[in-house]
Amino acid sequence: MASGTAAGRGRTAFVLGGGGVMGAAEVGMLQALVEAGIRPDLVVGTSVGAINGALVATDPTAGAVSRLRAVWEDLAERGVFAGSVLARLGTLVRTRTHLHSREPLRELLEEHLPVRTFGELAIPFQCVASSIERAAEHWFTDGPLVDAVLASCAVPGLLPAVEIDGEHYLDGGLVHSIPVGRAVALGAETIYVLHVGRIDRPLRPPARPWEVGLVAFEIARRHRFAADLAALPPGVTAHVLPSGGAAAPGAGDLRYRDFSGVPARIARAHSAARDYLGRSGAAGAGTA
Repeated sequence: MASGTAAGRGRTAFVLGGGGVMGAAEVGMLQALVEAGIRPDLVVGTSVGAINGALVATDPTAGAVSRLRAVWEDLAERGVFAGSVLARLGTLVRTRTHLHSREPLRELLEEHLPVRTFGELAIPFQCVASSIERAAEHWFTDGPLVDAVLASCAVPGLLPAVEIDGEHYLDGGLVHSIPVGRAVALGAETIYVLHVGRIDRPLRPPARPWEVGLVAFEIARRHRFAADLAALPPGVTAHVLPSGGAAAPGAGDLRYRDFSGVPARIARAHSAARDYLGRSGAAGAGTA
């Protein structure tokens, strides 16, 4: 899908959306972009897209894809969301707000991110989180990198809110699940949208109790994304890369600890994005 005018003019942005373990699809999309010779001038991300985006912003080359694959392997092997049912319930009873500690994720980020601040990144990167006190989006653009990414990834109920300078933050997907509008506001003219695959899926009325919340959330996240695409200014192009898989939302989306499908998800997204870039003529556009 492309909106606006021909690609390849002005600043090029990668926009990475949220979506938990499904964020592995973005690794495949990034691989296809790198192979096509497309390099960003700007990266913006939310939630798991903040993790992927921060790694890309350190070095937007094939090396970033290799590092991201290592991150996803570690997510699976080291059990960032590990713990028995009793252990998770124990954390919930103790904290009253969440099932998991953020420390395993912090350790993983500190191990794989070669820099510690936004200012040390190779290209500009921003990530969004949801401010509790202001009930508003907050964009992190400078200062400590790991804390900002953790704030963007603080999924309600799973991870604790992150306190930064006296303010508390939750997952950025609550306010901006695929932040195309931010890239536009920052002057991007060619935008590559990397997402987890949910927007590829047809939405239907819920038929089971657990589907009610999933469908409601999808309406909210897709509404803002669709509005951002519809409001693209003249001269701005958005390439929404395909994820390579489209299935109806269901109980599988709730299995946030299941990393077994990660390699296949990366491979499908890589193949689909590569084919899209070849067909659309976007390959090679936006290179620096």
